[in-house]
Amino acid sequence: NYLTVFKIRQGLFNSIQLKLTHGAKLRILRLYKCYFGVLSTFVDVLNHPFIISLKEQLQGTLPGEAAQFEMAHISREKIKYEDLKKGNYRSSAVLVLLAQREGEFFIPLTERHTYNGAHSGQVSFPGGKKEEQDESLMHTALRECGEEIGIHSDIEVIGELTPLYIPVSGFLVNPYVGVYTGSKLDYTLNESEVKSLLELNLSDLKSPDLIKQTVVEPAPGYKLKTPYFDVRGKIVWGATAMILNEFKKLL
Repeated sequence: NYLTVFKIRQGLFNSIQLKLTHGAKLRILRLYKCYFGVLSTFVDVLNHPFIISLKEQLQGTLPGEAAQFEMAHISREKIKYEDLKKGNYRSSAVLVLLAQREGEFFIPLTERHTYNGAHSGQVSFPGGKKEEQDESLMHTALRECGEEIGIHSDIEVIGELTPLYIPVSGFLVNPYVGVYTGSKLDYTLNESEVKSLLELNLSDLKSPDLIKQTVVEPAPGYKLKTPYFDVRGKIVWGATAMILNEFKKLL
């Protein structure tokens, strides 16, 4: 908290008053500014009123399936998480990462390459299936975020959304919500997995004009009418849109 930071700062500042050489004092002061610049960013973003409120809501009753299915296509099966039998699905996790730039919070989304698969060309959160080395599904979400967009650290997970089963692939997706606490967000995209990156401002997500209707063709000859989020001209539909809509209800 701020009191702890102040005490640490004061202690370090007092130590500089010792009889040190001028060069040593300058080096210590440079380290002081660098360290507390990063620490202040971490403290400030986690104590932002929006983040505090969001964390409290994530610990309470979530909007859940009702919010998710507002953005489902008309043919989607309503399979509840509690109805799934263990072993009938594959575990996966995604990260809804909140970052801030010039006072605006946003979420990075990835556009997949076109390939012969169920999620070809779709826009999604960083994420993927749980691997043997992952200690938990939260670690899966964090690892995938690092692998896909190059953000390996400075992420504080503040909660999770309702798990969502995807019938077409058999995955049970566990969405985690994290906050980027670093001073500058620099992406390094995995070009084999990510075609492009989109940033969705939360102010845009709140707008009802972002939701539209279209017909998608996930497989040749198989067409679906579905609602979607129009994010910078890209169609965000399916599981990503369903997770986004539950998150939107918390804003």
